[in-house]
Amino acid sequence: MATGRWAGRERAAVRRSVHSAFEESGPERDTLVQSLKAAAAAIIAWALTGWWLQAPMALLAPWTAVALVSSTVYQSLRTGSQQFGIIALGTVWASAAMAITHDQTMAAMLLTLPFMTLLGNYRRFGSQGILGAGTALFVITYGSSSASNVGHRLLETLIGAVVGITVNALVLPPVHLRSVRERLRQLARESADMLDTMAHGLREDNALEKAENWHTEASRLSLSLQGVADARHWATEGARWNPGGRLRRTGPPPPPFTEDVRWGRVCTRILAVARTLNGIGGDDKGLPTPPPCFLEELSDVLEQAARMCAEEAEHPASATDDRRRERVFDKAWAAHRALADNFQHQEGPAAAVGGALLMETRQLLMDLAPLP
Repeated sequence: MATGRWAGRERAAVRRSVHSAFEESGPERDTLVQSLKAAAAAIIAWALTGWWLQAPMALLAPWTAVALVSSTVYQSLRTGSQQFGIIALGTVWASAAMAITHDQTMAAMLLTLPFMTLLGNYRRFGSQGILGAGTALFVITYGSSSASNVGHRLLETLIGAVVGITVNALVLPPVHLRSVRERLRQLARESADMLDTMAHGLREDNALEKAENWHTEASRLSLSLQGVADARHWATEGARWNPGGRLRRTGPPPPPFTEDVRWGRVCTRILAVARTLNGIGGDDKGLPTPPPCFLEELSDVLEQAARMCAEEAEHPASATDDRRRERVFDKAWAAHRALADNFQHQEGPAAAVGGALLMETRQLLMDLAPLP
């Protein structure tokens, strides 16, 4: 039964991905394009080496070409140099081992694989290091160590590298301009969900029972924030050495880096509110609980902040503000003024906690809608 449910979810996910790839621009379509480019590069490399040149080990060319259709043109060039270096070294070393052992496969493997697998961990080769041992295995399996065959293997590897890089650079080169915007909108939606969860939870009986869960969930916003940073890195790298970047119609440029910083502050404020709520109430928590009326007012503020995040997800800050957004902002500040009025009636240790929540929510609203 569990296997059936898992298979059903997987089928549904595949259908959604296929539909997205054909119906709209996005990560799914980018993946489809890059996959087809990799297949085309492999076919071209095989046609050049296996069909036209009749190379003795033509497999190296399409294998190299597939690996070099990377996420960015810069990555293709960088990976290409790493891959050609480690494959060339694996080819030469394995060929030398075959010559020394007089084409004895087992002996050649003993001389080659320990060294190549260890060398593959050298950081200069990056993730391509393992290809040295793989190439050596191909060379040893084919069982020929003549100078002519070694030269052919290096030529086949070079042809595959050139084909892979050329296809990636000239055929719909990836530019990754949408990723930053999509990640920021996803972060805004997750922030809205987190704030809405806390707002509704504060209105329930035993409102702070789930505060520990809120704190855990709020801390996970840092993962989405890291996703924004990763997308920013890919967008920057996608523009490097990209000959076709200006030819592709991928929409407006990504939001400025200041948006990443602003949402970093928003996530910090949400986490601070969740941490304070988690520390309230009970002898084991250590912080005094503000009066219920204050928590109700706080709930209103968090709910309006959630709406502000939701508006941000639908209409990024770089877009022109509309009246609907202004109304949401006005309601949020009105709710915060009501919270401040309630705070003025607090006394004793609970006032310190209430002041901390008042300050953090004010900073949160200022980050979401900076005051003029």
